[in-house]
Amino acid sequence: MTQSRKPIVWGLFAAGGTVAAFILPVLILITCLAVPLGLFPADVLSFEHVSGLLQGLLSKLVVFGVLFLTIWHAAHRMRITAHDFGIRADTLVMLICYGIAAAATLLMLIALLRI
Repeated sequence: MTQSRKPIVWGLFAAGGTVAAFILPVLILITCLAVPLGLFPADVLSFEHVSGLLQGLLSKLVVFGVLFLTIWHAAHRMRITAHDFGIRADTLVMLICYGIAAAATLLMLIALLRI
């Protein structure tokens, strides 16, 4: 009997959906509404402040986790959307979607390590 990789993909999809539903709206609220409306000081999003926040290992791990899960959720969502649009070459679509997600994850990891 062959082993299925579906639990891994569905686990990443579910975790990414949870992160996208709970954490991303808060980040959007802070960066797009709270700072422009003056609820937080304008220098909260300055390069020096954000760069200083990302110096610690824990903050890098949190940013990596949020973006990693969101990217893989989006990749799986795009694969399912392609299938819904009638693109039945699932292997090719899977390689493209997950390949882009893997490349984005690698670039994100390199960028975070350079900070």
